[in-house]
Amino acid sequence: MTDSGVKRGRLFIVSGPSGSGKTTLCAAWLEQALNLHLSISCTTRPPRAGDVDGRDYHFLSFDEFEAQKQAGAFLEYAFVYDNWYGTRKRDIEAMLDAGCDVLLEIDWQGAAQVAEKLPEACRIFILPPSLDELRARLVVRGLDAPAVIEQRLAVAQAEMEHAAEAGHRIVNEAFDDALAELLVIYRAT
Repeated sequence: MTDSGVKRGRLFIVSGPSGSGKTTLCAAWLEQALNLHLSISCTTRPPRAGDVDGRDYHFLSFDEFEAQKQAGAFLEYAFVYDNWYGTRKRDIEAMLDAGCDVLLEIDWQGAAQVAEKLPEACRIFILPPSLDELRARLVVRGLDAPAVIEQRLAVAQAEMEHAAEAGHRIVNEAFDDALAELLVIYRAT
């Protein structure tokens, strides 16, 4: 219970390599879990076509990010693909204290930082069925040049070595099955 008598929300951390399907799974999970709210991360990367500040990310300059980092504003932060990404403490604490369940979709480094500070968080790692399937998904997605895809595959292989750090691991071979596993974890936690 919080000071206001509201039952504190639960924190769920979802990680996994680029192309594993974690974003699509999280979007479907959010549609089915009415009290689950997505945390909006901060980033220094430029907005992509269709990105909206405050909905997709809080887009910050490198100087703004650094100032917030120095002020201790972030629960977690990491430098990934030449940009900073981070989750502000105040945003998460406000949602949890209001009784909302919170979903953090972040990389494994951030997940480890959050779990160290908030060990009650439920960590979930989304895995692709194989590296060959991951390559195919990244190609079909059409967001990256071939050299970037190869870089993402190398990073993915290193990231997958950290899957065992999560309390739950889901292989996203069949989307509906993976989503059902997420919902079971959510209801049981």
